[in-house]
Amino acid sequence: MKVSQLSKDEYNTYFNAYIQYVDDTWSLTEWLEVSLHEFIKFVQEIPMGKHDYRYAEGKWTIKDIIQHLIDAERVFNYRAMRISRGDTTDLPGYEQDDYVVTAKANDRTIQSLLTEMSALRHATILFFKSLNEDDLLKKGMASGYAVSARALGFLIVGHEKHHINVFQERYL
Repeated sequence: MKVSQLSKDEYNTYFNAYIQYVDDTWSLTEWLEVSLHEFIKFVQEIPMGKHDYRYAEGKWTIKDIIQHLIDAERVFNYRAMRISRGDTTDLPGYEQDDYVVTAKANDRTIQSLLTEMSALRHATILFFKSLNEDDLLKKGMASGYAVSARALGFLIVGHEKHHINVFQERYL
């Protein structure tokens, strides 16, 4: 399944900002695999002194953003699992700023963050590979908006690509 197969009613229009970064080059699971390798390579090429850099007071560091991507992927994957299993509960949102503060990413090494991200992504890939077309098309509610399981997978990729752009524009 390719991103162009998503219909506009499968996700909140707010997420167009992330979906726009994903094209039809690969299927969802291929994108999940490729984007992980691209992200790790990108981060490993950032000079070591930059991982704790903030471009302005109160902004996140590169380590904070990596932890944010890990947390967001966990949330999106959990939502996709519940929706694909037919759960119709309106799933709550989460406050990303609170998560970043309590995660203490800046106390970790960049390698530990990338290792965790890689392990999580492999679990995400296995999960999405386990779903059939009907499972992927199921819709549920998250943060008050309808979303499909497959849209959540593409959001993981697009969200990551969005933050690569933020790194390039504001951190490097």
